[in-house]
Amino acid sequence: MIEILHKEDCCGCEACKQCCPHRCISMKKDEEGFLYPITDKTKCVECGLCERVCPVLNPYDEHLPISISAFTHSDESIRMNSSSGGFFTKIATAIIEQGGVVFGACFDEEWRVVHTYIDKKEKLPLLQGSKYVQSSIGDSYISAKRFLQDGVPVLFTGTSCQIAGLKRFLRKDYDLLYTMDVICHGVPSPLVWKDYLHSISSVSDIESISFRNKSTGWKNYSFSLKKKDHTLFVESHAKNLYMKGFLNDFFLRPSCYNCHFKKGTSGSDFIIGDFWGVDKIFPVMDDDKGASVVLIYSKKGEGLYKQCGLIEQKIRYSDILKYNRCLEKCVAKEWYSNLFWSEYSKHGIIAMKKVLDIKYNISKLKRLYYKITTNISSIINK
Repeated sequence: MIEILHKEDCCGCEACKQCCPHRCISMKKDEEGFLYPITDKTKCVECGLCERVCPVLNPYDEHLPISISAFTHSDESIRMNSSSGGFFTKIATAIIEQGGVVFGACFDEEWRVVHTYIDKKEKLPLLQGSKYVQSSIGDSYISAKRFLQDGVPVLFTGTSCQIAGLKRFLRKDYDLLYTMDVICHGVPSPLVWKDYLHSISSVSDIESISFRNKSTGWKNYSFSLKKKDHTLFVESHAKNLYMKGFLNDFFLRPSCYNCHFKKGTSGSDFIIGDFWGVDKIFPVMDDDKGASVVLIYSKKGEGLYKQCGLIEQKIRYSDILKYNRCLEKCVAKEWYSNLFWSEYSKHGIIAMKKVLDIKYNISKLKRLYYKITTNISSIINK
């Protein structure tokens, strides 16, 4: 029986809920807006299946990629609508052309982030682009299994914990299953996202949202929101309140500070992300429109990569790790996160600015202290 004693030990993949044969597990939101499994003990027969599919209790072994490549899509419009270089769209298109389906995160009609699947190329824009909110996985694992049992190719994309959850849920390998996760910083609270969105717009007025708008460049990407009346809100990630809170790790899921799925332990065929450092490793690709780094972890993934007519490149893992520490390291939980949640419970989304101001002022004092002590030390040592 699944019982969550420490929240940092649950990634919210929902594999336990989807596998339960007696439907005695439900997902309940906590005060931070994250879902956790609750077991109805009156229905549970102690079969232990939920524990066997839990990816936290049953982790995969660490391993390095078998090859690493850089990628930029040849269609500039696809690349500009992608967070990085458009590699997801390239592989997803290949799967759909084989008669397959693609699972990924999209916005629903309330602009919540949920997992779904598509089977037509024209629907790919729904899944394109990063969504910096933890998605609700729903019954996606069950749906993916049905497709695989029917002989339909499946590409399943998500965070590393979601891929690990899928693999444990399936409990066997499928030749037609391809999995892809992202170099993950951590997943923010759906509750904070909902409150932030309501603070800047009526949900019914929104036409589109992008967390990684490249109109201001790939490196200096922006958060953008377009309304149905064609009003456009664009704000640099360095100035946008929600993005600043996310990048300062104020409201990530507790398990993200203690992630069990680093160092290739998701079981994915591919891990993709921004090719930060491309200006130093492949400067010819550095046009500030986005480049993907593609880490291939399986022979099956390698086969699909080549099937798409792509050429593998020899990039050192150490070079990628230098600019993408989240491949191996969790973000640290600082006391600002606890302060944020304390203030948020009293004041709502306005707490974000307050905590950001506190952190900025403390950082300013630290820099001043360092400057003064350095100057004093240099005077003494003369």
